[in-house]
Amino acid sequence: MAAKSSLEEDRHELQEFSPEELAAVDAIIESYLLKPGALIPVLEQIQEKIGYLPKAIQRRVALGLKISFSEVYGVVTFYSLFTIKPRGRHTIRTCLGTACYVRGGKRIAETITQAFSIKEGETTPDRRFTFETVRCLGACGLGPAMVVDSDVHGRVKAAKVKEILAPYV
Repeated sequence: MAAKSSLEEDRHELQEFSPEELAAVDAIIESYLLKPGALIPVLEQIQEKIGYLPKAIQRRVALGLKISFSEVYGVVTFYSLFTIKPRGRHTIRTCLGTACYVRGGKRIAETITQAFSIKEGETTPDRRFTFETVRCLGACGLGPAMVVDSDVHGRVKAAKVKEILAPYV
């Protein structure tokens, strides 16, 4: 079986975005055309607009800014604020630092994994949640702790995880 060409992959990836979203991407690129140091602000604005930076969008940026794809890809993969995978509308972060871990943080992470059929670093198929584990949330006295977006939930019990996440639709 032959490998897909970049063009075929791009076409497939771009189908996910509406014409309005692609027009917005193009407008962002156009607004920075020929401006020095444009790459990072362009990538930030595009990711804010469409949620992530798949290779097809990265190639569009490279063409629009008249720079190499490898330069764009290098920046996207170097900086942790950029993501090449779709993310959920809400981010769940479960603490696995020592204080939280010994108080049940691992059970919370396992509950999320089972309840939503996702592993750490993955996003639910409906893009409702992206699940991450962290080593410290700075809420050791509230352990085990979990943060959903910017909402801190302390003294979380594994049995209450679904109830805590229910309002995040």
